[in-house]
Amino acid sequence: MQNFYEATASRPTYPELVGKLDTDVCIIGGGLAGLCTAIGLIERGVRDVTLIESERVGSGASGRNGGFVFGGYSLDNAELLRKLGREEARHLYGLTIQAVEHIRSRIKQYEIDCDIVDRGVLLANWFDDPSRLERLRSMMDRDFGVEWQQVSQGALRKQLNTPRYHGGLFEPNAFHIHPLKYVLGLAKAVVDGGANIFEQSPACSIERSGQDFVIRTSKALLKAKHVVFAGGAYARGVTPRIERSVLPIATYVIVTEPLGAGLSEVINAQFAIYDTRFAFDYYRALSDTRVLWGGRISIFNRKPETIARLLHRDLVRVYPQLENVRIDYAWGGLMSYASHKMPQIGRDADGVWHALAFGGHGLAPTSVAGETIAEAIAEGEAMPKGFAAFGLTRAFGFVGLAAAQLIYTGYQLRDGIMSYRGSAR
Repeated sequence: MQNFYEATASRPTYPELVGKLDTDVCIIGGGLAGLCTAIGLIERGVRDVTLIESERVGSGASGRNGGFVFGGYSLDNAELLRKLGREEARHLYGLTIQAVEHIRSRIKQYEIDCDIVDRGVLLANWFDDPSRLERLRSMMDRDFGVEWQQVSQGALRKQLNTPRYHGGLFEPNAFHIHPLKYVLGLAKAVVDGGANIFEQSPACSIERSGQDFVIRTSKALLKAKHVVFAGGAYARGVTPRIERSVLPIATYVIVTEPLGAGLSEVINAQFAIYDTRFAFDYYRALSDTRVLWGGRISIFNRKPETIARLLHRDLVRVYPQLENVRIDYAWGGLMSYASHKMPQIGRDADGVWHALAFGGHGLAPTSVAGETIAEAIAEGEAMPKGFAAFGLTRAFGFVGLAAAQLIYTGYQLRDGIMSYRGSAR
């Protein structure tokens, strides 16, 4: 089965880097973190930028995720508050709200056709416990200055025809997009702005050379004043100190056949949806009446046929009326995840900038990374101090992956117990 995004986007080809090249900034990684850094530098007048990608631009998690654009990080906002305190937590969260607007404005500025649906995101309450939503709504208003709108169970049922949900919270300043089209549009803006992009050019090593860096690929040698490592889950053997801080975790997505007029009988809403479980589903209706459905995380990068079977089962659990719907697309892939659930944005002891570990909530935080690193390189701005609390914590390889799988399975069990208790009341 194909990846829906790849099947519905038109890809340009960028050349492979061969020979020697001097550049002001070398960015390793052609996902959103790398591209947002590149466009952020260009917008600040730094145009001598070279981005190298080991495969194709957007071939990793940036080009195949759920397409949700909304505030926050993978780490729960309450945990962010407990870790940093109100002032710094509010500041870091505020950066993601700014990033939502950056993405919205860049789509308009660079005329990126990425199927934007600017109709918000809804958090649906899986559990029959209204206090869960009220505590969250109050905290977001009080501590983060964000107003999420409460939606009653009855009102929600008119839009999402399922008995699974017990109301929800609506975030109006949010939207969803075709992420690969956005990535490719951003790449075009980077090249139009004077920077270079090279595909099929995997970085092999980064070494210091006086005040500069030498970056070797399989067929080229670059010399740069600054290096930004944004390789995500797939980069290995380039800068071990940074790479060992992330876990490559698999996640899965399916897309149904077109449902036609039947879509509105199931999902009569243009907003994107996710739910209050730790192991949540996320989904949205597409313009051609398909449903895109994502969920699960795993250490296993499964085959499309297995993914289709697993996620179809999850889909039918919420919408049993779609039991006989055909799955036209199914795919999975790796995303980079840190043990503390926050992105790793900063500069290591060797002077290499890094932007990675965006798994679980990536589109806005990748823009945050690009803006903050571009400001630091171009304008000498200090990095937000809150990110230092979530540094390059070692993930311990296979042991860390096994632990992550056990934790996820444990949370699935907890979700099931809480759901049972709610239905038994």
